[in-house]
Amino acid sequence: MPKPMNPNLLLAIPLLPLAAAVIAGLFGRMVGRAGASAITIAGVLGALLLSLVVFKQLVFEGASAYNGTVYTWLVTDGIRMQVGFLVDTLSVLMMVVVTFVSLCVHVYTIGYMHDDAGYQRFFSYISLFTFSMLMLVMSNNFMQLFFGWEAVGVVSYLLIGFWYTRPTAIFANMKAFLVNRVGDFGFVLGIAGVAHFTGSLDYADAFSSVQAIAGQTFEILPGHTWSAITVICICLFIGAMGKSAQMPLHVWLPDSMEGPTPISALIHAATMVTAGIFMVARMSPLFEASEAALSTVLVIGATTALFMGFLGIVNNDIKRVVAYSTLSQLGYMTVALGVSGYSVAIFHLMTHAFFKALLFLAAGAVIIAMHHEQDMRKMGGLRKRMPVTYWTTLIGSLALIGTPFFSGFYSKDALIEAVAESHRAGAVYAYWCVLLGVFVTALYTFRMLFMTFHGEERLDHHAKDHFHDVGWDMKAPLVALAIPSMLIGFFTIQPVLFGGYFKGAIRVLHHNDVVAEIGEHFHGPVAFALHGPLGAPFWLALAGVVCAWLFFLKNPSWAAAWESRLKGLHTLFSNKYYFDWFNEHVIARASRGLGQFFWRAGDQAVIDGTLVNGSAAAVGWFSGIARRVQTGYLYSYAFWMVIGLAALLGWFLLKAH
Repeated sequence: MPKPMNPNLLLAIPLLPLAAAVIAGLFGRMVGRAGASAITIAGVLGALLLSLVVFKQLVFEGASAYNGTVYTWLVTDGIRMQVGFLVDTLSVLMMVVVTFVSLCVHVYTIGYMHDDAGYQRFFSYISLFTFSMLMLVMSNNFMQLFFGWEAVGVVSYLLIGFWYTRPTAIFANMKAFLVNRVGDFGFVLGIAGVAHFTGSLDYADAFSSVQAIAGQTFEILPGHTWSAITVICICLFIGAMGKSAQMPLHVWLPDSMEGPTPISALIHAATMVTAGIFMVARMSPLFEASEAALSTVLVIGATTALFMGFLGIVNNDIKRVVAYSTLSQLGYMTVALGVSGYSVAIFHLMTHAFFKALLFLAAGAVIIAMHHEQDMRKMGGLRKRMPVTYWTTLIGSLALIGTPFFSGFYSKDALIEAVAESHRAGAVYAYWCVLLGVFVTALYTFRMLFMTFHGEERLDHHAKDHFHDVGWDMKAPLVALAIPSMLIGFFTIQPVLFGGYFKGAIRVLHHNDVVAEIGEHFHGPVAFALHGPLGAPFWLALAGVVCAWLFFLKNPSWAAAWESRLKGLHTLFSNKYYFDWFNEHVIARASRGLGQFFWRAGDQAVIDGTLVNGSAAAVGWFSGIARRVQTGYLYSYAFWMVIGLAALLGWFLLKAH
């Protein structure tokens, strides 16, 4: 019999990064720069090792999933608010990915932030970020989920605006904070719906009550009834749209590039943006009960996957190109969720975490070597100057575009096949979006690779004179991430997708199980990869690479010519479909106008004018009349006494009759 999991061991996993964050943040001057980095790296390394121990117990030793309460915070009206852990195969996979990527980012930060005055503060923040994400993925109740959800939002606000002397950084972190509040409002409504219909915040109670909730309806507008389960799922997904940057709540993510590159890698690869994907997968029992909610997820994900990819083609900032790639790939994951391919979504989340962290950290290495230059038009020919960065970037790029035998191939091709098998409303639209997205992904990825590392050098004199390759404190994490970017898909596709890895952690109705349909034709990772060239995604990816080579390396004048021919489309893409313009000039202006209306009509007119100043004026008016009675003459007081006595006698006489 396998030993049950030790709750103290589970508790230590998030507490180690938290303790390290507190020490580095509050006692940074005492421990020094080296001490802050060593303590936080040790904390995250300890969390990774303990996560691997739990992974071993669950996957290889057959231990049962742990679902228990650690601490009860309060009980109100029968609803228990508590800290508790649900550690099963889904959460432990996330724990390993989060801690491994975080460890690589921590080590990389030693070199990247070496000369920054906020060195200790940055290490404290990223360690706190890791703690927040671990609390989110390990939670067994909605209260703790919401705590981790908001905690990653708060720490991302601090990290995006880390260089707080830059106005653009302050604008970006405020934008991220406000956009996420929109999503979080829907998220809170979804949690409130669960609490209303179940009287509990525990996952287990919510999942066991699915059929009861599904039979409930209520009116949002008079005469229009809505399914309770559909409303709850859509509200929860609105929260995921904010965190995982799905259209139209995607606008914060490209601007988050204002933060230092290590946090870009951490936010975009393993934490925060993956929180929404994880949450929907965790809530699979709820979403399976609502076809309308799943179709909504599907269509929004497909739109994000294709149309955000287009923006990467016209952007010249190396970090923003990778950021738009993240937006597109998050759309792919959301599409998988929408066709009930939750395991495929998590599988792509895992592979994407490795190669996307790799691409971000490689971009950061280029930026440091170029003295913080991020414009790819001022790069070129860096392949010989930065060989390790080049080869690791090439590995990450090949994984991203879905090259056979690389990790991204297994997850992306399985995802596209899952969409093809689905008959849900919106699946045809989603299939064409993800299929065309393969070409777009290859185009912007190799455009970035060719413009940065190939062709003639376009470095200015300052960059040439001061160019220096990064040290091994930044190269080692690139190599560490390149290995799983190549191999992890090959070794895990069989157990994760078709071996029942998520059994019990993810629930899919039999008629929705598109992954099982794919599994009927799966004959091993080698055969799956060899079958790749027979499918449309392979040739679309190859076409994207060839187009990138022709337009951005072989004949750059072609790109300029087509840009002038398609000027309207290029302007549309350059202005990001005018979402930012609409938000600033319509939503923000309307919000400010509404605020001014309530200020003038409510604050100035009603509160200040009527209640405060008006009451004071009324008291003054009454006092002005009353003081005329106070004449100071004895005959006047005697007169009023007689009047008062007469009135009193009259009242008694009336009462007597």
